[in-house]
Amino acid sequence: MSPRPPPQDPRGDASPRATPRADTPSGAAPAALAPWVAAVVTFGSSAAVLVLEITALRLIAPYVGITLETNTAVIGLALAAIAFGAWAGGASADRTSPRGLIGPLLVLGGALTLTISPAVRWVTAFTPPEQSASMAILLAAVTVFAPAAVLSAIPPMVVKLQLGALTETGSVVGRLSAIGTLGAIAATFVTGFVLVALLRTSVILLATGLVLMAAGFALVVTARRGGVEPGVGTAGALTVAIVGAGLGLIAPDPCQVETRYHCASVVADPDREGGRTLVLDTLRHSYVDLDDPAYLEFAYVRTLAGALDTWAPADERLDVLHVGGGAMTLPRYQVAYREAGANSVVEIDPGVVELVRERLPLPDSDRLTVDVQDGRVAVAGLETDSYDVYVGDAFGGVAAPWHLATAETFADVDRVLRPDGLVALNIIDYQELGFLGAEVATLRTLFDHVEVLTHDDRPVPGGNFVVLASDTPIDPAAVETATAEHGGGMRALTPERVDELAEGAEVLTDDHAPVDQLFTGRS
Repeated sequence: MSPRPPPQDPRGDASPRATPRADTPSGAAPAALAPWVAAVVTFGSSAAVLVLEITALRLIAPYVGITLETNTAVIGLALAAIAFGAWAGGASADRTSPRGLIGPLLVLGGALTLTISPAVRWVTAFTPPEQSASMAILLAAVTVFAPAAVLSAIPPMVVKLQLGALTETGSVVGRLSAIGTLGAIAATFVTGFVLVALLRTSVILLATGLVLMAAGFALVVTARRGGVEPGVGTAGALTVAIVGAGLGLIAPDPCQVETRYHCASVVADPDREGGRTLVLDTLRHSYVDLDDPAYLEFAYVRTLAGALDTWAPADERLDVLHVGGGAMTLPRYQVAYREAGANSVVEIDPGVVELVRERLPLPDSDRLTVDVQDGRVAVAGLETDSYDVYVGDAFGGVAAPWHLATAETFADVDRVLRPDGLVALNIIDYQELGFLGAEVATLRTLFDHVEVLTHDDRPVPGGNFVVLASDTPIDPAAVETATAEHGGGMRALTPERVDELAEGAEVLTDDHAPVDQLFTGRS
């Protein structure tokens, strides 16, 4: 019996080996990368995309703040870049030798990364304030999408280059896909927990770009030594990198300090010697007078102070829990005004606390303590009946963090407050006041009395509101009177208007609290 012929490959080969590519001078397939090189390139290019995604959020925060919409836009943009880059990279790998493309693409991706920070900062520096937000988002879209797409084209090229036989397809694709995913995961954690805490955004982007370019040039050199010329030129990318790095060194920076959550600055008041404003991203977050803690610049702070003044006379003890610290204007006032009582501040951003302690020194008093952690977590760890007042003044951008606005949150706050305790909230809302109405409805499920105070000089409702809630009756007229002693503040809405706000509003719960969607933004 004659021997059988070797099994035919579906493509017509007499062996399971892949058909030699005809895109090299010899007609043979270009040599695959060493396994460790393929792993490093896949890991690094995937990691760089996630570094870009996280830093993009921080880069545009000084101009647009950090909201759910901003986060969603950047994440969606990054995913679109990954999808487009993977498709384009795979298609290109089928048309030409990946060996000559991988190095130049790393160089190009690094060069484009170097342009992100200077492009956003230079253009927004010369853009009118009313246009800087839209321009920052547009520039971030263009500048982040391009390098992310270029870098996402590399992994499918590495896969194509490493495929030596059809029998290895599953293991090669699976291994490199896993390595790329691990790179993205590692970059997410390292950037979020380490790099952002240690380095400025511009430095993170600069370092990422330089590392990518160095790796790309190394691959170009080794490819040429193997007889493979770069599929695209690198001179143009090098020019882009030099220009981008140069502009980045002299680009204007809106931040004095980059914290984990904010672009923070302390601005002196030219009209008041001791006056200082703490600016977080796009917001004038707090104002303090270092020489006069009783001076309260913002109307909502005057109203909160008036509410606390009426809740207990100055000679009585009042223990206050402040969730959301900022420059700690109200705690400073309480320490100066009231003879006794603890003021415990919970602030999630350690960078803000450090900046305040350095440039806006806190009073030397054991009645003022600062705890750096999330407000919801802090409340959960407190003893029952341990405070008289809960002041909620925490924000993520211009909207309150959703997990601090739910019925479950205030149920725990109610547990921590003494029987005659007071909840005092600073809330921002505009247009239809959907969030304000939902918060009022939520508080009414737990407290017998809810009052709302607002500015009386706004032709259109919107801006800051102070919401007071308690099981003890609240005298809004007394709050207005006490507020007037601080220079005037807000007026109380009528009971009918408060009922109107709450009517039909959804009670916010941990299961459903669409705070960002209810907050409709400036009109």
